[in-house]
Amino acid sequence: MVSLFKRHWFLGLLTVSFGVGYGQAAQFHGMLHFTFIRDLIVFCVMLVMGITLPADQIRNGLRRPKPSLLAIFVNTLIVPLLVFPCQWFLPYDLFGGLFVTAIVPSTLASASVWTRRAGGDDAVSMMTTVVTNLGCVLVVPLGIWLALDLQVQVDPWMQVNKLAILVALPLMMSQLFRWLGAGYWADRNKSRFSLAAQFGILSIVFWGAVSTGFTSSLQPSQIQSEFTLVSKLILCVVVVHISSLIFGVRLARRFALNDGQQIAVGFSGSQKTLMVGLQIAIDCGVSILPMILYHFGQLLIDTLVADRWRARNALGETSHAPPVRG
Repeated sequence: MVSLFKRHWFLGLLTVSFGVGYGQAAQFHGMLHFTFIRDLIVFCVMLVMGITLPADQIRNGLRRPKPSLLAIFVNTLIVPLLVFPCQWFLPYDLFGGLFVTAIVPSTLASASVWTRRAGGDDAVSMMTTVVTNLGCVLVVPLGIWLALDLQVQVDPWMQVNKLAILVALPLMMSQLFRWLGAGYWADRNKSRFSLAAQFGILSIVFWGAVSTGFTSSLQPSQIQSEFTLVSKLILCVVVVHISSLIFGVRLARRFALNDGQQIAVGFSGSQKTLMVGLQIAIDCGVSILPMILYHFGQLLIDTLVADRWRARNALGETSHAPPVRG
């Protein structure tokens, strides 16, 4: 039980944060007026997550750009296209939340962790993470304007400025700090930075759950009767993630990339960052539930995929090993 909690404590607290915030939205509604606190948390989380990105991995990605370009293509274009058919099955607030999930960048942490776990090339996932997070300054406002403009009144230029300050600026500052000599200190305290970032994410989940409690079509008293709707949302999330993961791997294989690069393209192309997704969903007034479910799904599904890939690679190495002579 203890080992299970150590492995999955974040997912458990994620569920509790959303459940309490959503169910007690009326009691916590006042906190929604202090948006500067939410923005400050997002800025700090992006800063502490960015400072753990080693610059040498980014340079390695620049030397071999093809895998990262394929992953960026999947993450930026393919995932949003896969989401569009879901509007036929979901009400607007849930589809809006799912579309926001699809257009936000690749995750800063888990894409590289899962790529490394599978024995893949984490330089690819690192490069994909940096480019998509910097590029989201333009990609996200454009996506909202094109797909959600009729229902969501969000000034695209305001979103450009906000994302530049909350996402691009802390990432660039974090790399500047590493260049000035903080890299060794950041690497030694990587686990502490990760823990701080996770609690920052939990606070934004709670914030978003309170906001969603007033806008979502799923009111607390209707959850049982809306089980079919939630099931459709879960199905959409799982299908989109698995489809984009498979597409990324097969696309990389089509371009004759090696196994390590294939799994890196698959993971970093299909994964989405929870932090930015929550921020955008709250700003747009759509449900954060799709973002949370997508995060759950990518962690669970990609764990199974990474372990299977690693086992297959280990089996291949064993089968090709020279015989032991006595």
